Amino acid sequence: MKKVIKFLLLIVVIVVIAFAFFLIYATLNDYKPEEKITVFKSESPDFVESKSEISLMIWNIGYCGLNKEMDFFYDGGKNVRPSEEKVKENIQGVKSYLSKNEDVDFLLLQEVDKDSKRSYNFNEFDTIANMFKKRNSTYGKNYDVFFVPTPPTDPMGSVNGGLMTVSKYKPKESVRYSFPGNYEWPTGLFMLDRCFLVNRYNLANDKELLIINTHNSAYDDGSLKSQQMDYLKLFLKEEYKKGNYVIVGGDWNQCPPNFTPDFKENIQDNENRTDIETKYLPNWKWLFDNSLPTNRRVSSPYEKGKTLTTVIDFYLLSPNIESISVKNIDVGFKFSDHQPVKAVIKLK
Repeated sequence: MKKVIKFLLLIVVIVVIAFAFFLIYATLNDYKPEEKITVFKSESPDFVESKSEISLMIWNIGYCGLNKEMDFFYDGGKNVRPSEEKVKENIQGVKSYLSKNEDVDFLLLQEVDKDSKRSYNFNEFDTIANMFKKRNSTYGKNYDVFFVPTPPTDPMGSVNGGLMTVSKYKPKESVRYSFPGNYEWPTGLFMLDRCFLVNRYNLANDKELLIINTHNSAYDDGSLKSQQMDYLKLFLKEEYKKGNYVIVGGDWNQCPPNFTPDFKENIQDNENRTDIETKYLPNWKWLFDNSLPTNRRVSSPYEKGKTLTTVIDFYLLSPNIESISVKNIDVGFKFSDHQPVKAVIKLK
């Protein structure tokens, strides 16, 4: 009996030591990006045609792993990732839809993987960039973890993903800005390092057009979102004060101000709902479509009329920009847990 107890204690000690070494390694190799990282710079940037209408599309492609049949353990489901064949199918589906929107001036994508176990290490950034070889593609990494240990029975493993902006015009520069705040240690070792990606374009009036791709925090108590929104507000106010034109688009993981859904066939998700406050940036324009959802709960496979849905993907425009149109595109959440949002604007 004593031998059995000693053996069990030895196993426990080995497990504890192994876990301690794992945390030490994760801490030493934790991705800690600087507040500001220039990811692209050009000495011969293009001028944006400021007199004509400008089109944009945002889409969180869910790393091509959150198709309509998928549930996800972090959202109350059971699965970690779909089959490799399904990921390939999702990638082809995303490519097919993007190819139908080659005329869009700016594509702002989120959750684009470069080398992650959850998407079978397919380089989705290169795959999409190769579709638009005549365009400029920039990347802002926001998730770089060597091994995510949850769930214990089937760990998510390595993750390398981020934001991608595809542009008709060559920017003056593209800069990754780190959002402040993160989860406490050790949880923060395995979570995203949130950021927004700023592409600057020259205008004929010596001002700049800023196209900002954002992906704000999810799964927090609101404190991280609040810090991020405060940081972003200061940045936006400074840029507008310079006379620049600013467009922010992406997955905000919160509803726009004064949002009232008008869904015909879907149910609004009001669980743990967060709305951006109406006084956030007075005179700025929130551009969103309330007739269709852009995001669904991933606690179970998608069923129209049963799955909880909402709008958390939209745009913010500085006062010197006129909104022409905005439309959420119904693709039935076939390839991602988000749906694309297209908009047309004009600089005043």
